[in-house]
Amino acid sequence: MAKSLPPLGWLRSFEAAARHLSFTAAAEEIGLTQSAVSQQVKSLETRLGVPLFMRQARGLALTDAGRRLLPEVDAPLHALAAAMDIVDTGSAKNLLTIAASVSVAHWLIAPRLPDFQARFPGLRVRIYSAIWPDDFHSTRADVEIRFGSARQGGVDAEPLLPNQLIALKSPNLSGDLHDLPLIEAVGTSSGWQAWAKLVGSTPPPSLYTDTYGMALHLAAHGNGVALVSELLADHAVKTGMVERAHPASIPSHEGYYLSIAKDKPEALEFREWLLGGLSLPETEPAAV
Repeated sequence: MAKSLPPLGWLRSFEAAARHLSFTAAAEEIGLTQSAVSQQVKSLETRLGVPLFMRQARGLALTDAGRRLLPEVDAPLHALAAAMDIVDTGSAKNLLTIAASVSVAHWLIAPRLPDFQARFPGLRVRIYSAIWPDDFHSTRADVEIRFGSARQGGVDAEPLLPNQLIALKSPNLSGDLHDLPLIEAVGTSSGWQAWAKLVGSTPPPSLYTDTYGMALHLAAHGNGVALVSELLADHAVKTGMVERAHPASIPSHEGYYLSIAKDKPEALEFREWLLGGLSLPETEPAAV
């Protein structure tokens, strides 16, 4: 049986960290937090059974294994980027290209997309799954929705609101935060530890995932309580897929940022439609 490969994200984090010799600089490039890049590299090292970096006070240094691995990872990543560039869906006329994460596409765009297409029946829509900054650059999208800090959102990007984190669970799941498993979206600056400081102590999480979208999906299927973006969860809350497990909310240090090609009328129409459909659910402020 062929040996399975590690996740592409781990390799991308390693390659960026190896070029910069810094987890922080790699995180800025990729569009993740420093802790997420560090964790992905550590996971790759555990998978391979060898250290790839020497963690030093002044930064990182590649080990012999890391130096051997870097060119073997760098070349395939460039080949994949080149392969994506040759894909062409034909004429760009009446075509709106949207670049966003799978979480945004799944929870924010897809539930509302039938309404947009009904308003603009002659417009074709193409959605790209984009995570890293160079994903957005290569897609040349008309609409981009990025996740991260305001700096990572990009110049002229506008924040999508609300930008709070709320605790959600399936309506079929009985219990409170102290009785139920907690689901953590790792790689973000705000999580259950921040909740414990602002609202009240909780048990440590027992389920971990790398996106708010997957955390929300796990909560909707009764796996526990997820602390996720209120913006992302809007449709799931309104349709009863999930419900609030606690009335409080806490601020999020990262958020979703929208930028558009302002010279494309269809992109402007999408912006107006998207912002017009977002609402600010009534929430109680976090206890401090």
